[in-house]
Amino acid sequence: MNDHVRIVEVGPRDGLQNEKTLLPATVKIELIDRLSDTGLATIEATSFVSPKWVPQLADAAEVFTAIRKAPGVVYPVLVPNLQGYERAREVGATEVAVFTAASEAFNRKNINASIDESIERFAPVLERARADGVAVRGYVSTVLGCPYQGEVPVSDVVRVAKRLHDLGCHEISLGDTIGVGTPAKARAMLRAVASEVPMAALAVHFHDTYGQALANILACLEEGVRVVDSAVSGTGGCPYAKGATGNVASEDVVYMLHGMGMTTGVDLDRLVATGAWLATQLGKDTASRVTKARTAA
Repeated sequence: MNDHVRIVEVGPRDGLQNEKTLLPATVKIELIDRLSDTGLATIEATSFVSPKWVPQLADAAEVFTAIRKAPGVVYPVLVPNLQGYERAREVGATEVAVFTAASEAFNRKNINASIDESIERFAPVLERARADGVAVRGYVSTVLGCPYQGEVPVSDVVRVAKRLHDLGCHEISLGDTIGVGTPAKARAMLRAVASEVPMAALAVHFHDTYGQALANILACLEEGVRVVDSAVSGTGGCPYAKGATGNVASEDVVYMLHGMGMTTGVDLDRLVATGAWLATQLGKDTASRVTKARTAA
C-alpha cells in the first residue's frame, strides 16, 4: 500500500459552512493561503449558494478573488445551479462541484427537490462546464444513512453515482453525511459503486460522528480508493443533517496515511499549525487529535 493518496481539503467550504462562528473574509483568505502552503493539491475554497441558505459563505466572490492561487493547486467551488456556476466563473473558478443525495428524504429536506429534480437543476451546469472546459466534481450525500429515512439502499447510491459520472462529473465523492457508517458497510458500499463507476473516479467523504471515520477510510483504501475528503481541524458537519458532527480532520488522516507508508505530498507540521490556528479563530476546541497531541508535547 505504499502509494499516493490525494487529500481534498474541504474545510474552507464544508467545514466553515456549519460553524456558528462567522469568520470574516480576511480570516477565510488567510486560512486558504495557509493551506496552500501545506502541499495540498486540492482545496475546496467556498460555495456559490444563496447567502440566505448558507450565510457563513456569503462572501464567496470576495474570498475566491483574493486568495493566492498557488501553482499546481486546484481550488474548486460548490455551485447549486447555473446561476451559481455563472457567479463562480465571473471570479475565475476553473473547477466546480455539484451535489445531490442518495436519499430522497434528505434531498427533499435539503433542497426541496427529488433526486431526479436536483440532477435536472444542475444538468445545465455540466453542459456549460463541458463547453467552457471546466472540470465538475459530483457529491453524493447520505451514502451510508439518512437522518430522515434511516437506511439508504446501496442500489440507490450506485444509481445516483453512476448517473453523475455518466453526465460528466470527473470525480464522485461518496459522503457519509451523518457519520453512521462502519468499515464493513463502507467497504460494501464502495465496492458496489465501483462495479459501475471506475475506482479512479471515486472519493470518500466521512464525518466522524461515531468515531468511525478513520476506520472507514482505511477500509476504503484497502478496496483501492485513493482520494479522501477531509477538513482541517475537523470542522463542519452538515447544516441540514441533524446530529451530524464535524468532518474527519485532515491532520488525523495525513498522520494515519504517513504512518502506513503512503504519500500525500502534505507537510504534516504545517497542516497541524494551520489546524491549531483555525481552532483559535473559531474560538473553540475544534483542533484534531493530532493537533492537540503535537501542540501539547
